[in-house]
Amino acid sequence: MSVCGAARCRGAVRRILQQNRAVCSHTSGSTPEGIREKLQAFPGGSVELQKQRDSGVALLTVNNPARMNAFSGSMMLELEQRVRELETWTEGKAVIVQGAAGTFCSGSDLNAVRALANPHDGMKMCEFMQNTLTRLLRLPLISVALVEGRALGGGAELTTACDFRLMTSDGVIQFVHKHMGLVPGWGGAARLVRIVGSQNALKLLSGAKKVDPDTGKQMGLVDEVLHCSSGEGNALSHAERWLGQFIQGPAPVIQAAKRVVVSGRELPLDEALQTERSVFGTVWGGPANLEALALKPKHK
Repeated sequence: MSVCGAARCRGAVRRILQQNRAVCSHTSGSTPEGIREKLQAFPGGSVELQKQRDSGVALLTVNNPARMNAFSGSMMLELEQRVRELETWTEGKAVIVQGAAGTFCSGSDLNAVRALANPHDGMKMCEFMQNTLTRLLRLPLISVALVEGRALGGGAELTTACDFRLMTSDGVIQFVHKHMGLVPGWGGAARLVRIVGSQNALKLLSGAKKVDPDTGKQMGLVDEVLHCSSGEGNALSHAERWLGQFIQGPAPVIQAAKRVVVSGRELPLDEALQTERSVFGTVWGGPANLEALALKPKHK
């Protein structure tokens, strides 16, 4: 490269960095409380949490059937609160995310979307939901999205914030953002690439393709197809049976397994190894470890 070409390249890099800093300073200007107040102004529906202490499985239900379980502003705030409750549930092993009345979720309520359509509020809502769904994915619990009916737009993004996705035989996942002149903003695109790879992710986003259970399983988006239809009332029991194979054993061990997987997925190798040693230290010599050693025959 010539000297002039190298100088132009360095100048272009400097301009890009300056633009990025300007965007970051603009989007971080208002406080989280500001967007909370605006979201609270759009009520409707609820996000419900049931903790089953005997099994260690929680049920997180997106409940707004009149709008296909779309998230109102107040529901976005409730989702964050429910995730916060799960972060401190020491007896828990897993959480199943489901929609009410035989459908999963159709994204965000258009009333709130229209009211927050200006770039500043849209970015703050995006940041709020990204943070909430990232915390959901990082929970020390095994998370399962139970997709009955349709998971559209933000609902499709919600499925990617879970460790596993189960679908009824007539379920559909569709990233419909293109039809709204948008791309995913709740972190769904970044997570989708990690689940199905960049080529499949690009097909699903640019084509707004409907993903049926068989197609989803073929590309790795769907982990299991349940032999039941949406709204029959037995999808949850099917999901609980499927989940049972992964949550046998004490809660501290299940949570430790989830923590080391999260660190291995998100951290550089050296940091992930250090985290794994630290988590190992929390279960080594613990009740489950000592009980297992007592039951194993000694080597001859």
